[in-house]
Amino acid sequence: MRLRSCLAGLALALWGSAAYAEECPAKSTSMEDIVAVLNAAPGCDRAMKLFEACAYGASGDVQFGEAVEKKCEADFAGQLKPPQKLSYQRALGACDRKYRNRSGTMYISATAFCRAKVAQRYSQRALKAAGPKAR
Repeated sequence: MRLRSCLAGLALALWGSAAYAEECPAKSTSMEDIVAVLNAAPGCDRAMKLFEACAYGASGDVQFGEAVEKKCEADFAGQLKPPQKLSYQRALGACDRKYRNRSGTMYISATAFCRAKVAQRYSQRALKAAGPKAR
């Protein structure tokens, strides 16, 4: 009985979180349409939300992640000093190494998400340091 209650609670929690998940606003599920939506996003955080909504969960996510990285890097790339650039590159490298020895396209997707999240963190830091005018 207790197991059933736990399973029912878990099912409700999962269903509830799925109900609030954003749908991908791209015209279709084609890679070109999704990349276009990511490129048109007004900022890094929005691009990341769209990436999460539109992800394939497979190797195709590499192109989506690259679009998000590019969007986020626009917020900070010109401002980083050499030690910060090195730190950023190391964080991206850590993502590349994290799933290196795993097989399956879902790990390629996980790497793309990891890299995009690193870029998002750096973007958020840069925007916070710049103050409210930067947003």
